[in-house]
Amino acid sequence: MLLTDLISDVHPLAIQGSAAIAIRSLGLSSQAVEQGQLFFALRGETTDGHRFIGDATANGAAAVVCERLPTDVDPRVCYIVVKDSRVAMGDIAAAFYDRPSRRMKVVGITGTNGKTTTATLLYRLFRALGHKTGLLSTVANYVDDREVAATHTTPDAITLNRLLSDMTLSGCTCCFMEVSSHAIVQERIAGIDFAGALFSNITHDHLDYHKTFSDYIRAKKTFFDRLPRQAFALLNVDDRNGRLMGQNTNATVKTYALRTWADFKARIIENTFDGMQLHIDGMDVWTPLIGAFNAYNLLAAYAAAQLLGVDKREALRLLSAIPPVAGRFETLHGAVDMTVIVDYAHTPDALQNVLCTINDIRRNERLITVVGCGGNRDTAKRPRMAQIAADHSDRVIFTSDNPRFEDPEAILHDMKAGLDAAQRAQSLFITDRREAIRTALTLAQPAGAIVLIAGKGHEKYQEVNGLRTAFDDVEVAKEMLEGMKR
Repeated sequence: MLLTDLISDVHPLAIQGSAAIAIRSLGLSSQAVEQGQLFFALRGETTDGHRFIGDATANGAAAVVCERLPTDVDPRVCYIVVKDSRVAMGDIAAAFYDRPSRRMKVVGITGTNGKTTTATLLYRLFRALGHKTGLLSTVANYVDDREVAATHTTPDAITLNRLLSDMTLSGCTCCFMEVSSHAIVQERIAGIDFAGALFSNITHDHLDYHKTFSDYIRAKKTFFDRLPRQAFALLNVDDRNGRLMGQNTNATVKTYALRTWADFKARIIENTFDGMQLHIDGMDVWTPLIGAFNAYNLLAAYAAAQLLGVDKREALRLLSAIPPVAGRFETLHGAVDMTVIVDYAHTPDALQNVLCTINDIRRNERLITVVGCGGNRDTAKRPRMAQIAADHSDRVIFTSDNPRFEDPEAILHDMKAGLDAAQRAQSLFITDRREAIRTALTLAQPAGAIVLIAGKGHEKYQEVNGLRTAFDDVEVAKEMLEGMKR
């Protein structure tokens, strides 16, 4: 594809060299450059891609998108100077892949919690309706029925457009994708034409990156501010920031809620460890999903389906048959007398939601919680999460999550700061996650109890000192429960 065509919507500040050249591929890594590639020099948190322009051109890059010209300009290379390389990358990637988001309906889901479940519910619903459908989520990416490994909640703009292009070539007519706050700020979704956007909620998270809660809210709001007039913005107005998200949008605003007036309403009739009965839009529906947070997720999926033209009775019929997403309030029932729940809850609000749901359902069973916090992430939430776990559990075992490059003991020390003397005395601190789970299951016998294993959910690895090793909370718990049968 000619570079002149790729940059037609970019409005460069300057062009050094001839843009009448063919571009064979797009890239971000100077070490993985191919002949005829267009290289993007991006400014990051720790490195600046402008430092590697020379390496990229030496390795075969035919053109470079940058925010400032390098000192040594290669006369064989075309340099496109732009105000923001990330925004330009989104527009160019969309053009390179023939603007796939204009050839299908792309719906983005953003918020602190609920993104994965809502996106997955919509993906499964539309496939059940007979539509070829795409999914981009934290758990996995799907091009219709073909799984593609997920490395980020929202991929970079090049990867994103390539995946969307694969979807259109496979016949997909819609795609449901998680949109993280990082992706919004880093312009990973630049150049994507959204048919709709959902806001689930916003609570304490990612303040290691956004620095303040106001910045975090602003990042989410930017997504809705940029929606086109023909799109819809579906907002959870039980969240105090829900209506704020729609204040400056050009999109058609619709709302959903459990507690307040909204365009789409639901009410929980019954909540058990086997599922929920909900009243939605004048109809009763049973779902294997559990808890108020999942009632919001299912209502959001139902409302979005309505806005995309799905018959409401058919939507509810099919949604009622969809099982929980892996690692999201996933309940394990063994032959031993206990209930084990694995959940991805890794924010204070998510942890509190899961624990409150368990406490609403349980009768006299004891509740033992296994929880930790990730390393090299928002440290301010650690004592708060520890306090929530202790306030809502009979016993807590604090352990490692993904320590990454941090000392696991230091993370536990930060969590311990949220506990009073009595709570510390009732808690155990075991850095080895496998041993922590084993201890929790042992303490749950012989009288039986509920064990919540929180924080990692669907993840099948543990990251320690930058090394990922196999670790799956569900499989570890199943293995130990199986051993207890003997």
